[in-house]
Amino acid sequence: MKSLVLTFDDGPDIRYTPVLLDLLKHENIPAAFFVVGNHAESHPELIRQMIADGHTVGSHTMSHKNALLSGPAFVRRDFEACTRLHQELTGQAPVYFRPPWGISTPVTNRCVRHYHMKRILWDVMAQDWEKHTTSAMIAQRLKDRVFDGAVLCLHDAGEDTGGAKGAPMRTIDALISAIPWLKSRGYEFLTLDQYIKGVTAHDIPQRKKNILWP
Repeated sequence: MKSLVLTFDDGPDIRYTPVLLDLLKHENIPAAFFVVGNHAESHPELIRQMIADGHTVGSHTMSHKNALLSGPAFVRRDFEACTRLHQELTGQAPVYFRPPWGISTPVTNRCVRHYHMKRILWDVMAQDWEKHTTSAMIAQRLKDRVFDGAVLCLHDAGEDTGGAKGAPMRTIDALISAIPWLKSRGYEFLTLDQYIKGVTAHDIPQRKKNILWP
């Protein structure tokens, strides 16, 4: 059996995230949502639904700012604010963190270690945020780029962080065809906990590069 991890960044968005959650429930597969604190604060009901449906909720900072373009004090405050909010909304501290654009600084890494979190990056993107990317293109890129053990990164929001208007709906449309295709090719959808357990149990270098251990 082959495996993959399905992850989504930048949400939640009240226009798109509920549609995506319905699709995942219909397909009976788990995903990980790396949420922006400002968005999560506006729609805590979506965070609760993610957890109730068995999905993982991770931190994607409070404001989705580029750490390289922000001062160290701001990076620390932004990280800590999102961590506190996650605790308030879910009743537990976040375990997983994905830096916006995958960019970390020494301050970011110290925060990850201080809070005993794991930084999760990705293997596969489909440029689903771009203006001229169609749902058919997204689906085909996923099919062409996926491999056993891959972490897929898509977006259920992001119009305010550089994504094209309506782009998340194209991602959802792409998944309607891509998910059955992946299942037909023998892929099992893992939770992040299952993924981490597999990395811990087996020395798999291509997976370990996606994780910063605390």
